[in-house]
Parts: sequence; structure tokens; C-alpha cells
Amino acid sequence: MARIIIAYGVIGGIIVAIGMWVGMSAQPEGGSAWGMVVGYLTMLIALSTVFVAIKRYRDTACGGVIRFLPALGLGVAIALIVSAFYVVTWELWMLRTNYTFMDLYIAKSLEAMRAEGKPAAEIAAFAHDMAAMKLSYADPVYRMAITLSEVAPIAVLVAIISAAVLRNRRVFASVVPRA
Repeated sequence: MARIIIAYGVIGGIIVAIGMWVGMSAQPEGGSAWGMVVGYLTMLIALSTVFVAIKRYRDTACGGVIRFLPALGLGVAIALIVSAFYVVTWELWMLRTNYTFMDLYIAKSLEAMRAEGKPAAEIAAFAHDMAAMKLSYADPVYRMAITLSEVAPIAVLVAIISAAVLRNRRVFASVVPRA
């Protein structure tokens, strides 16, 4: 089982890292709505390795049958590896861009608020809140926790759904030779 966890976790991690790096390189600094959509789709594609790994383990090691909790454990372990790749990739991106993300994000958000004609008091309050957020975000532990919170809920949800679906032996049944 450890071999499957590591192999599929690393495959999913590489997918999420490449997708994240390409997506961040292609979008304007400070992020965009489309960048978020592409990012979450990349996460789902990378986390599809959870489903594939549980199915493969069920069909090869378990004779076509797996209970929910072992499947969930396998899925969560793979999801943790993918999530770790996501966090490390973000930290490498931050290093590459000299930790300018928050400055660019705040500037872009303030510009959008001004373009929408928001009141000056609302813009000032937002700027104040974002200045505090920028201080917090400078702490690597806080930043990594925030980054992990982007991917972990989706990763756990994919593991739960995969385990629930694949515990039914008739779902995506493979021809398992009988001994």
C-alpha cells in the first residue's frame, strides 16, 4: 500500500505543481478569477490520482473489494502528498517572485474597488485590513497554513467520494482472475 500511496501521491503532486506553476506564470500578477478556476481544476485533475489509486489497490491487492475506511485512509494519504506538493510549489513561487504576491494582490484589489466606484471609507477600511493580512502573510507558517487550506478541503472531499464510490465492487469493476 505504501508504494501505491507514494507513487500516486507523487504523480498527483507533480501534476498540481506543474499546473500551478504554468497557471501562475500565465496570469497577470496579483491573480485573476480565471486563474482561480484553472487552479481548482488543476487540483481536481491532480487529485484524480486518489480515485485511480484506490481503484487499482481495490482491484489488484484486494481482489476487487475494499471497505470504506481502508479506501479513505489510502485516499487521504495520497491527498496529503498532493497537498504538500501544492504548498511547496507556492512557497517556491513566492521565493521566485521575491514575495511580492500580497503587494500586487492588494494593489489590484484596491484598483478594482476604485474602478467600481466604491466609497473612499470602504476602500480605506479594506486597505487597512489588507495591511494587517500582509503582515500575517509574511509569516511562513501562517502562509503555509493558508495555502494548505486552499487544497486540503478539496483533497479530503475527493478522498471521501472516491472511497464511498469504490467500496461498491460493481462500480468500475475490473475483470479479476479467480484463483
